[in-house]
Amino acid sequence: MTWLLPLAVILPLAGAGVTLVASRRPRVQRVISVGAVTAQLLVELTMLLQVTANGPMVMHVGGWTAPFGITLVADELAAFMLVVSSIVALTVLVYAISQGMADESETPETPVSIFHPTFLILATGVTNAFLAGDLFNLFVSFEILLTASYVLLTIGGTRERLRAGAPYVVVSLLSSLIFLAAIAMIYAATGTVNMADLSVKLPQVAPGIVATLQAMLLVAFGVKAAVFPMSAWLPDSYPSAPAPATAVFAGLLTKVGIYAIIRVQTLLFPPGSFGTLLMLAALATMMVGILGAIAQSGIKRILSFTLVSHIGYMLFGVALASQTGLGAAIYYVAHHILVQAALFLGAGMIERVAGTTVLARVGGLAAAAPVLAILFFVPAMNLAGVPPLSGFLGKVGLFEAGVEDGRVLALILVAGGALTSLLTLYAIVRVWGRAFWRPVPEVTGLEDESDALQTESGRPLAVRRRAQREAQARVASAEAARLPIGMVGATTAIVAVGLLMTVAAGPIYALADQAAGNLVDRSGYVDAVLDSGVPPPGATGSKNTGAGASVLPTDGAGSSSDAGSAADSGGGEVSTSEAGEASTAGLGSTAGSTAGSGPGGGP
Repeated sequence: MTWLLPLAVILPLAGAGVTLVASRRPRVQRVISVGAVTAQLLVELTMLLQVTANGPMVMHVGGWTAPFGITLVADELAAFMLVVSSIVALTVLVYAISQGMADESETPETPVSIFHPTFLILATGVTNAFLAGDLFNLFVSFEILLTASYVLLTIGGTRERLRAGAPYVVVSLLSSLIFLAAIAMIYAATGTVNMADLSVKLPQVAPGIVATLQAMLLVAFGVKAAVFPMSAWLPDSYPSAPAPATAVFAGLLTKVGIYAIIRVQTLLFPPGSFGTLLMLAALATMMVGILGAIAQSGIKRILSFTLVSHIGYMLFGVALASQTGLGAAIYYVAHHILVQAALFLGAGMIERVAGTTVLARVGGLAAAAPVLAILFFVPAMNLAGVPPLSGFLGKVGLFEAGVEDGRVLALILVAGGALTSLLTLYAIVRVWGRAFWRPVPEVTGLEDESDALQTESGRPLAVRRRAQREAQARVASAEAARLPIGMVGATTAIVAVGLLMTVAAGPIYALADQAAGNLVDRSGYVDAVLDSGVPPPGATGSKNTGAGASVLPTDGAGSSSDAGSAADSGGGEVSTSEAGEASTAGLGSTAGSTAGSGPGGGP
C-alpha cells in the first residue's frame, strides 16, 4: 500500500489546482477544499494503521531507490503527525468557510479565490515535510509551506498585516538559506542527502565537521520552531493574521520545525549530542516565553507567547534523547497542536463578538456568549496542564523522563517546567477572568490609528470601528451574541479531539512511546529505506543494506539476484512491481556488462 504515501501529497495539491481554476465559483472551491482534506485525512488514518501493524512504509518515487532518488517514508512518528495535522487543517478550513459565509463579502478577510488554493498548498507542504526521506525534499517542503504562509499571513493586504509579515518573511528566508547551505555541505562531505544513508555515512566524517553540520541544521530548524533566542518574530507576526491562518500557523508551522529537529537528532547524529545546549535552549524558551505572555495586554499576543513557551517542553524531551523523553515529547506535540489551534480559533470568535481582543476593551463574554466561554475555557485549562487533561499527562511524562535522566540540568528543567505550567495557568486565568467573567468595562470612544499596535487585528480601521460599535450596541441591549454555526462546530470538534487525547491517553501515549522506541533504535527506519526497491539504471551493483551501500560485481547473474533479494527484503512494500524490477535489473546488468564492474558504469 505504498501508493498511500504519494496520494497523501497529491490530494491537497490537486485540490489547490482545481480551486484555483474555479476561482470564480466559491461554492465549488469550498466543496473541493473540504473534500480534498477529508480524503487526505482518511488516507493518513489508513497509513497510520498500516505503519503501526507492519512497520515503516517506503516509496521510491519513479523507482529510483535510495540514496539515488526521492524517497517518501512513513513511520509511526510521521503517520501520527500527519493524522493530527490533517484534523487541525480540516477543522480550521470549516471554520474559515463558515466565517467567510457569515461575512457578506469574503474579500476583506479571506478572499476565496486566494484562500482555498493557498491553504491547500500549505497542507501539501506540511504533508510532504512529514514524509520526506531526504534533506533536500524536506527543504522543498519547507519552502512550499512557507510560501503559502506568506500569502495567508498578509491576506487582505492591509498595512498592519504587511508590516507584521515583513519580519516573518525575512527571518524565514534567512533560516532557509542556512538550511540550504547545510544541505550543500552535507552533500559535499558524504555524497548523499538521503537521511537513512546519512545515518550510515555521517559517522565516517570527522567529528568537527559533523558538529558544524548539526549546529547549522539546529539553527535552521530552531528558527522555524521559534526556539529562543530565535523566536522574536512569532509574537509580532501571528496576532495580525486572520483567525483561521493564525490557528493553522500556531498548530502546524512551528511543529514542523520541532518534527525536523526530532528527525535529524535521532536519525543522523549520535544520541545525546548537543544535549546540554538543547536543554539550556529549552529552559530559556519556556521562561522567556511565559514571562512575555504575562506582560501582554492582548489575548492573541498572550497566546503567541505561550506558544513560544511550550515549544520548550518539546525541546526538553528531544534533549533528553531517551525513549521516555521522546515519547512524552511526541505526545505533547500532538496535544499542543490541537490545544493551541483551538485557542486561536476561540480568540477569533472573541474578536467577532467583542470587536477586539485587547483585554482592556473586553468583558462580559460569559453572559453574552456562554458556548464560547466553555470552548475557550477547556483548551485553556488543558494548555495550563490542569489534571487530568492531556497537557498534565504530557508534562508528567516529560518530568518523569527528566528525573529518570538524573543530571542536574535535567532536574532544573523539571523545576522550570513546573514553574512555567503555573505561570501559564496564571496567564490563562487572567485572560478568562477579564474577557469572560468580569463585567463589560467602560470604554471611552472607539480606537483610532494610534491604537493600531494594540488592536491585534490586521483588519482595516473602518472595519474594526464598525465591529466595536456593533459589540457596544449589543452589550448595551443585553443581546446574546450569535456566532456562525460552522465556526462553533469546528471549534467544538477540535476541542473534542483535544479531550480525546485525555480519554484515550493510554493507547495514544503507547503509540507515541512506540514511535519513540523506533527513533532510539534507528535501524528499523534505515533498513526499511535502504533494503527496499532496486537501483536505477546506471547504478546497478550498488546494493543498499542496513549497514550501508556496498559495491558488488555487476555481472548479469549478480544483478538479477541483487534485485530479487532487494525486492524480497522490502516485504512487498516497494514502489515497483515484480515485472518492473526484473526489467530494471535486466537493464542494469546490460549496463554493467558494457561499462565493466564497479560504480562507474553508465547506461
